[in-house]
Amino acid sequence: MNSTPIIWSVAGTDSGGGAGLAADLRAADAFGVHACMVVAAITAQHSQAVQRVDAVSGDLLAAQLDALANDLPPRVIKTGVLGSAANVRLLARHIDQQHQRGPLALVVDPVLRASSGDALADRELLAALRDELLPRANMVTPNRAEAALLLGWTGVEHAALPDAARALQALGAQSVCITGGDEAGRSAMDWLQSPDAEGWLSLPRVATRHTHGTGCSFASALAAALALGFVSADAAVLAKMAVAHALHEDAARPCPGTGPGPVRLRSGFGQVPALLPWLSDEIDPPAPPPMRGTDLHGLYAIVDSAERVDAALAAGVRTLQLRIKTAGGPPTEALRTAVARAVTACQRAGAQLFINDHWALALELGATGVHLGQEDLLALNAAERAQLRAAQQRGLALGLSSHSLWELCRAAAWQPAYIACGPVWPTDTKRMPWRPQGLHNLAWWCAMAPAPVVAIGGILDPARAAEAARCGAAAVCILRGLGEQPAQTLPAFVNAITRARREAPLPCPPLPRPSLAPAAGDGRFNGRCC
Repeated sequence: MNSTPIIWSVAGTDSGGGAGLAADLRAADAFGVHACMVVAAITAQHSQAVQRVDAVSGDLLAAQLDALANDLPPRVIKTGVLGSAANVRLLARHIDQQHQRGPLALVVDPVLRASSGDALADRELLAALRDELLPRANMVTPNRAEAALLLGWTGVEHAALPDAARALQALGAQSVCITGGDEAGRSAMDWLQSPDAEGWLSLPRVATRHTHGTGCSFASALAAALALGFVSADAAVLAKMAVAHALHEDAARPCPGTGPGPVRLRSGFGQVPALLPWLSDEIDPPAPPPMRGTDLHGLYAIVDSAERVDAALAAGVRTLQLRIKTAGGPPTEALRTAVARAVTACQRAGAQLFINDHWALALELGATGVHLGQEDLLALNAAERAQLRAAQQRGLALGLSSHSLWELCRAAAWQPAYIACGPVWPTDTKRMPWRPQGLHNLAWWCAMAPAPVVAIGGILDPARAAEAARCGAAAVCILRGLGEQPAQTLPAFVNAITRARREAPLPCPPLPRPSLAPAAGDGRFNGRCC
């Protein structure tokens, strides 16, 4: 049986070949999924204006949906111009029927106005979208004007996009991404609101006239990523990369008509590091410090006591992390003593010491750097963020964990000294919802991350350490592999990593693989919710 993911696009035609179903098909091809085109409306338009929109009859729409249901069942349905309220209601019934047959997600692109400004929906259709499709949607992708229309607001200021997204969630949408590519400014900023992540997804704005079908392309790319198994936050990252790639690639191409040219998604977007967006919950975050080069020496030892720091240093380790987990609250005297002893020992040995979690204590006692998980990063208040950024400016090396695309984007916004990628292999050192990244994702991380990548998780023997190093990892984390006598175990790891780093790194895959199962993230892949 063919395992190629299938999406349905239920939308309108574009006689000018720019938006609608034409854009949806290009997006599906760029992601390697199969798209079935269901015509809900026929438009007469060119590159400057929409001149006519006619909804297809309910009988014809139902016939198309019925024809596809048994032979080409979808993983994702994406909607665009639907033409009439009756078509919206008919589609909603078919979505419910399809849910009974197996996993299904719904992406709603509420195309209410064309980029030329022409209206594509009346009040009845707008109400049907709000009442019938939003409560069934995994993701809704309006622009700012469409979000205001859906909510019945007179307008939405840019700073109020988070409030608008939460209001759309209150209408039933599981995730919302309000796109900002049609606004002014140096950055194209979209507000993402999902069960897993929220914040501003931003990339530098591309100067181009080829913007016809941008919204359709983004929504279809997101649907394709969902069909590949990504949760909505990661799917939004990939969709933004795909659209930005198309805008860059065609920026100098002549327009086929007198108006804006079409957005033409194509493969290759997942191998361009400059296309990785930043994710931040601050609308105007302070500029991060310039990236500082950090030599991680290939092997990164993680230990849980000052005594283990001494043993690792004696074995020749020159990059260490002291990970002492506590119940929270102010640092105890025992913790302070352990960190101070470890800092002194590493300074004498000329080694780098990263303190896990206890960033304020690390700053106070003069550690080389701090390592934070994403939850700890999000827990910082505004004053603590400012303090940490100031310490970066003074030379503190900040390391951040990442397990997913959205976490990689959030880490990128901090311009850290390194970004950890894991777990590479299964590990029982901590309970996590993440799938193992494997060498495939590790190679992608190493090629695409804007900072050196540290491989972590399940690296228990020299053979695995060598495989991780061959992916391009700047350092390989050894935890349990240190054993009771690091001086005896580490030479084999060091030799394996050194040999592997002399070889050519593994190539960057076209796309990463999903690192979070739908059941652990968002998804109505199980009827309504996993």
